[in-house]
Amino acid sequence: MTIKGESPTSRGRGRPRLFDRTAALDRAMRVFWDRGYEGATFDELIAVMGVSPSSFYNAFGNKEALYREAVGAYLTGPGGFFPKALTGGGSARDAFARLMMATAAAYTDDTGPAGCMISLAGLHDAPERADLRDFMRDVRGRSLALMVDRLDEGVRNGDLPEGTDLAQIAEFFETVFRGMAVRARDGADRGMLEKTGVMALDAWPGRRP
Repeated sequence: MTIKGESPTSRGRGRPRLFDRTAALDRAMRVFWDRGYEGATFDELIAVMGVSPSSFYNAFGNKEALYREAVGAYLTGPGGFFPKALTGGGSARDAFARLMMATAAAYTDDTGPAGCMISLAGLHDAPERADLRDFMRDVRGRSLALMVDRLDEGVRNGDLPEGTDLAQIAEFFETVFRGMAVRARDGADRGMLEKTGVMALDAWPGRRP
């Protein structure tokens, strides 16, 4: 029999779940963000999440499944600034200016680890974790696709001339964006990153020195 207010899938071995799954996932996400996949040990994760090993396996399956879910939580949580900045009003350049400033703010927000979970995690996993590296590469590729889409909209709106190499512009800003994550982790403050963003915008097509 299902207890009122509880779905059958929220129970493990006939018992109601005794922890907040969303809160536990958020705490795990921050450990992965700070340490990466390999650096986050199982014992550390369950301690931070406040769950027993059996509850962990019942709720999340295994460490890799938890990591993939944590990436999703980051993208819809702390990393949600990226699509929001690009989908605001104004010209394509306005959108990228917002993105640079939002990046500087997000990467130095002291409510979480410095930098970006997507940029910094999953780069140096063990050889047997090739599937995880591929997963993270694909996740990082989504930002490129979003930027190309916004640039293409700029061409349609007359912000950029026909024939502009949109893929190369996106590649340039992707490199800046990812580099800012490393600099933030190394201690660069918001002001320093904002200046980097302003300098990057000086390379915008059609701008003269």
